[in-house]
Amino acid sequence: MSNHLPDPSLGSPPVSLPYDLEACTALMRGGSKSFFAASRLLPVRLRPPAIALYAFCRLADDAIDDGDDPVLAMADLKSRLAAIYAGRPGAEDADRALTIVVHRYGVPSGLLEALLDGFMWDSQGRRYETLADVEAYGARVAGTVGAMMSIIMGASSDTAIARASELGVAMQLTNIARDIGEDARMGRLYIPRAWFREIGMDADAWLADPVFDPRIAGFTQRLLLRADALYRRGEFGLAELPWDCRPAIQAARLVYAEIGKQLERDGLNSVNHRTVVSTARKLALLARAATVAVKAPAVPDVSLSPVPAIHYLVDIVNTERNLLAIDKPWKLPVRSFDERVVWMVDLFSRLEQRERTQR
Repeated sequence: MSNHLPDPSLGSPPVSLPYDLEACTALMRGGSKSFFAASRLLPVRLRPPAIALYAFCRLADDAIDDGDDPVLAMADLKSRLAAIYAGRPGAEDADRALTIVVHRYGVPSGLLEALLDGFMWDSQGRRYETLADVEAYGARVAGTVGAMMSIIMGASSDTAIARASELGVAMQLTNIARDIGEDARMGRLYIPRAWFREIGMDADAWLADPVFDPRIAGFTQRLLLRADALYRRGEFGLAELPWDCRPAIQAARLVYAEIGKQLERDGLNSVNHRTVVSTARKLALLARAATVAVKAPAVPDVSLSPVPAIHYLVDIVNTERNLLAIDKPWKLPVRSFDERVVWMVDLFSRLEQRERTQR
């Protein structure tokens, strides 16, 4: 339960909080390239709040992950969140932009606090014994983002929040499968330790000397199979969204799922190299995603209960929904969906060129 709900006596934040949208965009670019690119297919009215949300998330992740003292960084971030929800943010662009977003769209503070908890788990070197533990982590660092984006899009029913949160967890499982080697070299292990014990393998010994072999390939496959199951559930959430939001979320879903498929084509080896989906393949998936705007999305044959890891996110939204509401005009150039796809071609080319020069 959140401890940082707004104090009604403080009033709403001013409608006009000056901040630099480009500074927020730069922070957002530092995160997932695939999701950042897909988010640019959102309708123009939702791009600024999406950028603001991701900018703060990125800033918070860096503050806890890269700072000298994660505990102090966490205390500072919680203090900043309290100021944001009180309508009195500091001078940081990301904080001022997020203030407008949470008050306009009624984003529960409990979701942002859960996100910070997930970042803190990383800094504490938390051990994940079971897949349920890993999904609990994914719910915090990614499921929360899915839930917040769903609210910003105007979809806050239990079903919408559950499917959006599950989609976030699926994406995080894909990230984990793709980054096994990179994480291990940083001393982090997200493969369930119980899986190691099942086959008589010492998780800590492997973590000290991470090498790829068929056993690690098997673990990677298990993570991807679970992610695929959650991607299928996530598709059922498209029907809950406004029609013009569906292509962006479908694009993110398809592109992320393709990372897993490419990893399989690469022999499930994410220890020795990082899997990348080609620009051509991404563009094909974006074209496929566009069709959900003109055809009815899939709906399940039976009602789907939320997976256990994200139950509490649905509860947070139910408890705190619609506590805040102000209006803020967002001004950006209006582009058609086709124009945004053309922009995407250039974006992918520039991102891949940047990656090549950084190697």
